[in-house]
Order: sequence, then structure tokens, then C-alpha cells
Amino acid sequence: MNRALLAAAATGVQVGAAIVASRYVVAEVPPLTLALLRYAIGVLCLLPFVPAALCAARSRGVRRPPMRDALAMAALGIGQFGVLIALLNYGLQHMGAARAALIFSLFPLLTMLLAAALGRERLRPLTALGVLISIAGVGLALAPRLLAEAPQPHTGLAEAAVLGSALLGAACSVAYRPYLQRYPTLPVSALAMLASVLFLMALALAEHWPTRVAHLAAAAWWPVLFIGVSSGVGYLLWLYALKHESPTRVTVFLALNPVTAAVLGWWLLGERVDSWGWAALACIAAGLWLSTRAPAGRTWPFIR
Repeated sequence: MNRALLAAAATGVQVGAAIVASRYVVAEVPPLTLALLRYAIGVLCLLPFVPAALCAARSRGVRRPPMRDALAMAALGIGQFGVLIALLNYGLQHMGAARAALIFSLFPLLTMLLAAALGRERLRPLTALGVLISIAGVGLALAPRLLAEAPQPHTGLAEAAVLGSALLGAACSVAYRPYLQRYPTLPVSALAMLASVLFLMALALAEHWPTRVAHLAAAAWWPVLFIGVSSGVGYLLWLYALKHESPTRVTVFLALNPVTAAVLGWWLLGERVDSWGWAALACIAAGLWLSTRAPAGRTWPFIR
């Protein structure tokens, strides 16, 4: 496996670990405030290394991005971290979490279709099959919770919001690549994340985030710091993977996050992994194997 796919896999694991860590503080920190802390800490971890990365880029002849490109990268950060989270949180307020997670698991499928429609990558049968199998694995992982959730009426708008968040994430994943090919990954990561922090600072005012942060218990800061630092590293790895691999092959590794959450939940929180979980693990492993070994020469002929 190449380094870009290893970076994508590490990001999938990091997201799952952050989900488990979030369970420790979810009662004390509301979702938008937690997102703000997550990315503020992440960008603070990245910023000290940005000057050296910019100097190295200038020595290779990479020019400073024009304002148009800088604004576009900032908008991608706001979309991926700010608007996406707002849509997802709205959906979670009006529908079950398992159902929302299943809809959001369409992220790699939407990425694949969007990238193919825009001509950014070719639609390969083996990759498509792997993506579908990995989504089925996520469905199996969520099956016990889906069966236990009571049906809720009038959830159409909530479902549309969650689907919109997945589509926005897919669009950002596809749109990042031209900028990542022009500019070094670290400054792009820091700029996008910083823009999202500024956006979330305004959005989280509804949760009175300055007061929440000021009164956050000392014990809660440890999981928050882990979430923030790991998110900064994880986002850097995510953009590195998008720079060197197709968006579909990168986003399919998001299927690892429910597996990681289940394993860490079993290890740290004493949660039981049932037969659904083991079946999900097998499906996700098969899906990732198929989607990352597609031969370069075989594509569906109607996709250019």
C-alpha cells in the first residue's frame, strides 16, 4: 500500500478515535463548541510549522497563492468543517444518530460519482464494488442501533440535511486537489482549518461558547486536547492523501471510523462487539481491499 493510502487509513482511524473521545465530554461540551475547540487546537498545532513549509516551497519556486486561490481554500475549509457540521448537527437533532450515520456513510459513493461526473477520475467497476461493500459494512455496524431506534415522523428535512452534509464533504474532497497540486499541503491545511475556526466562533455563539470554555472542567480538557491534536494531524494526512490519490480511494477509508469506534469502545468503555460488528469488519475489510486494488486499465467505457 502506498503512503497516500496509509495516510487515508490513518485518518479513518483518527475519526473513529475522536468519536470515542467525544463521548467523554459530550455531556459538558455542546457539539458546535466541541467542533470549535477541536479545530482551534488542531490549527494551533499546525501553525508553528507553516513558515518552514512556506520557505521550503519558495525555494522550489512555488509562488504565493493569489487572493482568489486563498479565498477558495478558505471557503473549502469553512464548507468542510463549518457548514457540514451545522447540517449534520441539524439532522442529528431531528432523527436517530444511527440513521444519520448510515446516510452520511454515502460520502465515498457521492465522492466517486461527483469526481467521475466532473472528469476528475474514471469510474472503475472494482472500485465502485469496493465502495458499495464498505457502505454495506457500515450498515451492518449500525444495524443493532438502527433496529432499536424508534421511527420518527417528519424527518425528511433532517435526512436531506445529513445527505447535504455528505454531498458537501464529497464536493470539498474533489475540489481540494487542484490547490493541493499547486501549493504545499501544510499551509493549505492551516489556512482551511483557520477559516473554519473563525466561522465556528460565530456559529457557536448560540451555545455561549466563551462561557462554556471558561468553565470547562480540568478533567474534560484531556479528551478535548486529544481530539484537537489528533484532528490537526489527521486533517494534514487527509489532504496529503487527497493530493496523491483519487478522492474516491481516499474517502472510502472513512468506513474505518465505525470499526475504530467499536474496537476502542470495547477496549476503553467496555462495550460489547456483537456478531453484527464482526460481519461489518469483514465487509469493510473486503470493500477497502477491492477499492484499493482496482487495475488502472479497466474502466466502464461510458465514463470519460
